Amino acid sequence: MVIFLLLVFVPIAVSAARYFLFGDGRGDWRTADRSSTGLLRPAAANPDALIRVFAARTVRWRSIFAVHTWIVVKEKDAAGYSRYDYTAWGEPIRDNGFAPDGRWFGATPEVVVAVDGARAEALILKIRRVIENYRFKAYGDYSAWPGPNSNTFVQAALDAVPELQAVLPPTAIGKDFPYTGRLVGLTASGSGVYASLAGYVGISIGWVEGFEINFFGAVLGFDIRRPALKLPGIGRLGVPAAL
Repeated sequence: MVIFLLLVFVPIAVSAARYFLFGDGRGDWRTADRSSTGLLRPAAANPDALIRVFAARTVRWRSIFAVHTWIVVKEKDAAGYSRYDYTAWGEPIRDNGFAPDGRWFGATPEVVVAVDGARAEALILKIRRVIENYRFKAYGDYSAWPGPNSNTFVQAALDAVPELQAVLPPTAIGKDFPYTGRLVGLTASGSGVYASLAGYVGISIGWVEGFEINFFGAVLGFDIRRPALKLPGIGRLGVPAAL
């Protein structure tokens, strides 16, 4: 138990020390940069269908623990991208509220999922269907912890398309919230199983997802398929999840 707690709290302490000693370089979140990072070409120059999931550190002290994730899709020959976020303010599901590949209040995003061409075209409809019918889309449904939050929303979309074989980073707090109400079941990829106690504690084991323990939002684990450690606060150390 002592070793487990050290593995949970030491990485968080390292992340906290980094934040309080060096800051995050973003300045005032109200005026922070939200411009495009150039990770996506202009839609007119990219005729293929496309699916992206981005993750970026959240705002202020919450960045010690968590990332915010969002979904970007584009059908073949579409004139523009569609970005979907789930937020705590305004309309919960925000459609193109920000640049598709924009900085999240100054934080540069990383690519978690990248699918292009015919494969993406076949899956976009499933993603849009989840977004349109998402259960927690009323004012007041958002809950930063344990969920449903932005990461719960993105996880729901990924669950609908197991073909993506996608896994959100361990810092995507809220991804383990049981939005369907099922406390035990198959993982999103269908390659493993999970058990969750209302999102507060849980465990998942799968070939795609690896081994993860959720301890009040802090995720600790490892990945064998794409070798990496998963540490709370710090994130994934090893081979990137998106190849």
